[in-house]
Amino acid sequence: MRILIVDDSPDQQALLRAILSKAGHQDLVSADGAASAAKVLNFDGDSIPEHIDLILMDVLMPGQDGVETCRQIKRCAHLQDIPVIMVTAKSDLSNLQDAFAAGAMDFISKPVSSIELLARVSSALLLKQEMDRRKNRELELRRSNEELQKALKEVKVLRGLIPICASCKKVRNDGGFWQQLEEYLGEHSEAEFSHGLCQPCIKKLYPGVYQD
Repeated sequence: MRILIVDDSPDQQALLRAILSKAGHQDLVSADGAASAAKVLNFDGDSIPEHIDLILMDVLMPGQDGVETCRQIKRCAHLQDIPVIMVTAKSDLSNLQDAFAAGAMDFISKPVSSIELLARVSSALLLKQEMDRRKNRELELRRSNEELQKALKEVKVLRGLIPICASCKKVRNDGGFWQQLEEYLGEHSEAEFSHGLCQPCIKKLYPGVYQD
């Protein structure tokens, strides 16, 4: 799963990369601030965003800080489900309330502990996997429902007034021609027919054969 590290400090980026890589997280992307993160995540919708499963976001950065960047991420429909973990110095803990209000799910204090980082990253990625599975199930159900609705629309159903001869029981079709009833029903429904003789017809066609 792909992790985006957003931090203006190259040393901090390198540290996070080293800890994560050593633990087996090889798919890592870095951004040195809000502007470069916006390009990776495609805030403007003018290109295809990279697939990101987790964001590690520094709180204090030049220009737009991490809290506002998190808020901007959560305003984007295609990014709302990505967990954001704030990385903050202990002196910045007062910003955490704003970070959680902006949509962050967790935080890690600097200096970063490898045990704490990996535990919180593992928890966040498990959450993302479950969210992805749920979304895929919902998508499959939606597709199945759409296919069912399409199939139901294609089912032939007889409606309205059907002209039928009172004598021979033929049906007049849309072209004005008279058809046998079973032929007409076969063209306008999914019904299949088997032929036999009812008791009154047997008496009429084979008098003396049918025993009352």
